[in-house]
Amino acid sequence: MKSQKAAIDIGIITNNLQPMLNFYGEQLGLSVESVIDMPGGGVMHRFQAGDSIVKVIETDPKPDLEAAPGGIRGATGYRYWTMHVNDLEGMVASLEAVGAKIVMPVKEIRAGITIAIVADPDGNWVELLNKAEM
Repeated sequence: MKSQKAAIDIGIITNNLQPMLNFYGEQLGLSVESVIDMPGGGVMHRFQAGDSIVKVIETDPKPDLEAAPGGIRGATGYRYWTMHVNDLEGMVASLEAVGAKIVMPVKEIRAGITIAIVADPDGNWVELLNKAEM
């Protein structure tokens, strides 16, 4: 396969739109790339994350089922995704200050790699990763 883009986009379906928009836009600081109507009903809010797009989608009608909670060990399937950030400690401190749920505080997991994990308002995990300059 030859990819057309040097990034992967992710779609997050929510029944909790305003808190999710606040988390991805205000708290994580991602800029809105566009807002578009969904075929079949609903709206997609597209946030720019480097070359990737985080799509926060509210469908109409809304889904009846919710994803199993519990992060990495809670169920199979997509359980978290990763953003590479420059100021990991500053990002986590600002998220804590606005009441975001910190699942795992800043922790070095191997030489030069430091992570933290936060949960969005729907409980989806976002790993924040900083790779030290070597």
